[in-house]
Amino acid sequence: MNALEVRNLTKIYKLYEKPSHRLLEIFFKRKKHRLFYANKNISFNLKKGETLGIIGVNGAGKSTLLKQIAGVIEPTSGEIKRYGRVTALLELGTGFNPEFTGVENIYFNGMLIGMNKDEISKKLNSIIDFSELGDFINEPLKTYSSGMVMRLAFSIAIHSEPQILIVDEALSVGDAHFAAKCTRKLKELKEKNLSVIYVSHDLNSLKLLCDRIIVLNKGEIAYEGNTEDAINKYNYLISALGESGKSIKVENNNSFGIMDAVIKEVKVYEKDTNSSVFSSGSRGVIEVVIEAKKDLNNRTVGIMIRDKFSQDIYGTNTYYCNKLINMQKNRIYKVAFEMDFNIGIGKYYVTAAVHSENIHNDECNHWLEKGAEFEIAGVKGCMFSGVVKLEPDIEIKEVE
Repeated sequence: MNALEVRNLTKIYKLYEKPSHRLLEIFFKRKKHRLFYANKNISFNLKKGETLGIIGVNGAGKSTLLKQIAGVIEPTSGEIKRYGRVTALLELGTGFNPEFTGVENIYFNGMLIGMNKDEISKKLNSIIDFSELGDFINEPLKTYSSGMVMRLAFSIAIHSEPQILIVDEALSVGDAHFAAKCTRKLKELKEKNLSVIYVSHDLNSLKLLCDRIIVLNKGEIAYEGNTEDAINKYNYLISALGESGKSIKVENNNSFGIMDAVIKEVKVYEKDTNSSVFSSGSRGVIEVVIEAKKDLNNRTVGIMIRDKFSQDIYGTNTYYCNKLINMQKNRIYKVAFEMDFNIGIGKYYVTAAVHSENIHNDECNHWLEKGAEFEIAGVKGCMFSGVVKLEPDIEIKEVE
């Protein structure tokens, strides 16, 4: 069952080069504007209990779309059907008065998002406790940090018991402790059929929270589907934007780039056995084989280990290690990353890339998602839980 239906949503703005052109257009009936499509013909459904991620580069139309769903602005055309209360965490501080105290803003903001005074009074202590603001709750909002404002806004939002919650980058503000607390709360509410639209540039949080992701580009839906493929599409768009007119080729969902240096093979193996199945703590190698299609200077080769949930476990590249590579046309290069694989038992895969500088944004020669897979099937030494094997020295003393 759907919590939200969006059909053919379009938002058009008139852009003027000068403020005076508005008046010239009104009085002389001469067109002085150009049309800008912030959103164009967008359609999708949000199911009850689903978390939908929305990503896109700056200017893709994310905030405009969210504001229309929240009812802050009206669409130029199209239809939005909402089945239940919608609460939105948009720009930080929206719906607050900086002169009011935290408590006063709970009432002020709560009523703006559809709660009544009695409902707020019953939930007041719970809102304050969740926000962890302590005595600051009686201080004016203008004395708060951005992280404190986010704590208050999120606390009010989840206590308004919305059927649809819109979160736009709110969890990126403030400390890791409260962000983790918010993530746990969102998961808990999701089990109670809360639907969430989540916008963030933190790809790991998107992988962790979202059932499905929409990628926006220039106001339109560029991709809609599972989180892994959507993030690959997003990475491709970032690369394409940074290419300054160079042609980006897409071989498949997992491979793209200018292709003037091509990753031919990625291998992961235990150094002693050459097996792709080995124990945590073993010495292992990630090998990336590249063919240069032209002369290239100062290339970076990077790797990222991801787990079965597509969470980033560890990544590095030759730029970080001060080992930039000059490549000659038609030559083959083998780049080996040797290390102790001190990670938990499970299946993993490696993404590899060749690019300029420290990240692939500016000039991506080749990005290969899931270039190789490997498995950690046992542990050398002491057993442990979690992702990383830290190998502590343990000292036990009897204290008198």
